[in-house]
Amino acid sequence: MFKDQVAIVTGAASGIGAATAHLLAKRRAIVVLVDRNQDGLKRTAVMVKEAGSTAVIHQSDVTSEDDAARIAKEVTTEFGRIDVLATCAGIGIPGGKTVLTHSAEDWHRVYQVNVMGTVHWMKAALPTMIEAGQGAIVTVASQLAFNSGGGAAAYIASKGAIVSLTKTSAVDFAKQGVRINAVAPAVIDTAMSRSSREGSNDPEAMQAWRLSRHPVGRIGEVDEVAKAICYLAGDDASFVTGTVLMVDGGWTAA
Repeated sequence: MFKDQVAIVTGAASGIGAATAHLLAKRRAIVVLVDRNQDGLKRTAVMVKEAGSTAVIHQSDVTSEDDAARIAKEVTTEFGRIDVLATCAGIGIPGGKTVLTHSAEDWHRVYQVNVMGTVHWMKAALPTMIEAGQGAIVTVASQLAFNSGGGAAAYIASKGAIVSLTKTSAVDFAKQGVRINAVAPAVIDTAMSRSSREGSNDPEAMQAWRLSRHPVGRIGEVDEVAKAICYLAGDDASFVTGTVLMVDGGWTAA
């Protein structure tokens, strides 16, 4: 499906990003891996190569607009194209904080990574896509932007911002041939979600609550989100733009 296409994945060192990079590789994309975790990038690169594809590593923090612009330029120079961008990098702040308990630093850090990290990379990749008259961008939001369980105010607000950014950008660049969509996962078995659970006052109660919120009776796997991202990035979604695909085990339907 992605043979000879060039796909950039941020947050590629672990979790949803690593799974997305691996699946793109299995579908024959050249995968550009972006993350600040060098060891994680190397592990993902091994998976990409074992899948029979090419991995290009760029160690970078997504909060750097200059890095995003530089890397996108290098990718375009080397390969002549950017076909797919998946912005999987993201962080949360543990502890179930509200607007009363979040610090200004909490808000700044979460927005710099989750929102501005997405903005920087969209801005970096779009010119090449527009020049080619084609491209697909998939951002990562959250089901919590639509149906919050309370707490995590900065994280949830940042994911709501990503939803709005995705929709307005899809309209802005549709006529240039660029499709922009989002996935909204529920609780997925990642290091971040496990850390959030273990950092709570009662990890067992939190896990039970999480399970109760998913009508399917379990939490999700990273590969399940990766498949949704690849669908939105691929030709099967050629008439899909400005949408948010819920990958939430029924959370928002309940």
